[in-house]
Amino acid sequence: MLVLFETAAGYAIFKVLDEQKLQQVDSLWKEFETPEKANKVVKLKHFEKFQDTTEALAAITAMVEGKLGKSLKKILKKVVAKEAHEQLAITDAKLGGVIKDKMNLSCVHSPAVAELMRGIRNQMEGLITGLPAREISAMSLGLAHSLSRYKLKFSPDKVDTMIVQAISLLDDLDKELNNYIMRCREWYGWHFPELGKIITDNLAYCNSVRKIGDRTNVSSTDLSDILPEEIEAEVKLAAEISMGTEVSEEDIANIMHLCDQVIEISDYRLQLYDYLKNRMMAIAPNLTVMVGELVGARLISHAGSLLNLAKHPASTVQILGAEKALFRALKTRRDTPKYGLIYHASLVGQTTAKNKGKISRMLAAKTALAIRYDALGEDSSVEMAVENRAKLEARLRYLEEKGIRRISGSGKALAKTDKYQHKSDVKIYDPSGDSTIPSKKRKIEEVEEGDEEEKPIETKAKKVKRETPQEAPAETETPKKKKKKQKRKAEEEPKEEEEETAVSTAEVTSEKKKKKEKRAAEEELKEEAEEPAEETPEKKKKKKKKVKDEDE
Repeated sequence: MLVLFETAAGYAIFKVLDEQKLQQVDSLWKEFETPEKANKVVKLKHFEKFQDTTEALAAITAMVEGKLGKSLKKILKKVVAKEAHEQLAITDAKLGGVIKDKMNLSCVHSPAVAELMRGIRNQMEGLITGLPAREISAMSLGLAHSLSRYKLKFSPDKVDTMIVQAISLLDDLDKELNNYIMRCREWYGWHFPELGKIITDNLAYCNSVRKIGDRTNVSSTDLSDILPEEIEAEVKLAAEISMGTEVSEEDIANIMHLCDQVIEISDYRLQLYDYLKNRMMAIAPNLTVMVGELVGARLISHAGSLLNLAKHPASTVQILGAEKALFRALKTRRDTPKYGLIYHASLVGQTTAKNKGKISRMLAAKTALAIRYDALGEDSSVEMAVENRAKLEARLRYLEEKGIRRISGSGKALAKTDKYQHKSDVKIYDPSGDSTIPSKKRKIEEVEEGDEEEKPIETKAKKVKRETPQEAPAETETPKKKKKKQKRKAEEEPKEEEEETAVSTAEVTSEKKKKKEKRAAEEELKEEAEEPAEETPEKKKKKKKKVKDEDE
C-alpha cells in the first residue's frame, strides 16, 4: 500500500512496510512513538518539493476545492502509476474519487488510514529526510497566510485602516481649524473689528490679515487676488473710519503667524480630503457612489472595518451613529430614531422632512448591499451602485411630486393612491321649513307681489272701517274686553319677535298669520257694531272660541 501525504513543503509518497499493523487501529499510535519505530512501519518512496509559495498555494487550493492539481497529477503518473496494482491511501475521500476517475487508481480512505496519517504527521521530521524543521514551519506559516488571503478574497491594497485614520484626522483638523480661526478673528478684531463683518470666508480673512498687517496699510495694499472689487473697496473704506485700538508690531507679528498656521492646516486638509477620496474609491467604490466619501468613511470608522460593516444588517446601518438616542428611546418607550450617520448623505439631505425617514430606510437597504459587494466581491465595478442610486432618485422624485400633486389637485393617477373615504347619501332634515300654519298653493313670490299691491288699499280701508265702528261700541265695550285685547296683543308681540329670527320661509308664514289675525279682528268689530249694545257674556265667549279655532 502507498500513502499520499501532503505538506506545506511538497507532496510525499510513503510505502507501508507492514500492512497487518494497520488492522490494529487502537494500538497503531504506539508504532509512531519514536522515529525508529515509525521507519519500521512506513518508508519514504518519493518527495516532490514546491518551488515557491505560489505553486504551494495553487496545489493546496486545488485540493481544498476537490480538484486534481498539475503537480499532484505529475507525481501520480511518475510514481504511483508504475505500481498500479497497489492501493493508494489518501486523506480526502472527495479527492480519492477524482483520482480514481482520472487516473484509474484504487484509493482507500478509512479510520486506519486517518490514524496512519496522524502518526506520519507526528514523526514527519524523521521520516522526510533533507527537510529541516525550521524550513517546514516557515513554509507552513507562509502558506497559511496565503490561503487565508485567497479564501477571504483579500487584497493588500484594500487596507481600510488608512480610511479609519484619515477620517479621524480630518475631523480633528476641522475642530482645530475652527478654534484657530475663532481665536484669530477675536485677536485681530481688537485692531480692525469691521473686517470680520465684511469678510465672512475664514480662509480669505486669514489671507487678508496676513497681507494687510496694520490697518493703516490697507489703502496701499492690493487685495484684488484675494477679494472681489466691491468687498475690497468696502474694506478700504472701513479702515479709514475704524473704531479699533492701536496694537504694537509684535502683536501683529504673532497674529500673522497664527494666520500662517491656519492657511497651512487648510491646505493640508484639502490634500487629506483628496487622499481619502482616492482611498474610498479604491476600497469601497459602491459605498462611495451611494452615500459619498465622508459618510462612507465615517460608517467604516464607526464599525471598525469594512468587513465588520458588511456584517451589519440594513436596519443597523440606518441608525449607525445614533445609538445613544436609540437606547434612550427604548428606555423611555418613545419613537426610535430614523437615521444616524446616513442623515448627512446627499439623497437624505435633499428630501423634505416628511420623506426623510422613507428615503433613509431605502438608502440603508441599498447601502448594505453595496458594502457587502465591496467587502466580499471579486471585482470593483460600480454598476450596481449607479443602478441602485438611479432607482432611489426616481423614487425620491415620485414621493416629492406626489406631495405637489396632492396640493394642486392635478394628476389623474393620484385617484388610485388616495385613501378611500365613504360619503353618506343620507340627507339631513331641515327644520327651518316646519310651520303649523296651513300653506297656500301659490308661490312665495306671488304672495309678496300681491301683498305689495294690496298694502296701500288696505291701509285706507282700515282707517275708514276703524273710525265708523269705534264710535258706536265705544260706550258698549266693557273693561273685560279691553283687558283681553291687551293680553292678546302682549301674546302676539313675543310671537313676532321669535318669528323674525326664523328662516325666510318662516317669515313669509308669519306675515300670513298677522293678516289673518287682522281680518278676524275686523270681522269682530263689524259684528259688534251690528249686534245690540247689551250682549250676554256667554255669546262673547263663543265668538272668541270661533276666532281661536279659525286661527289654529
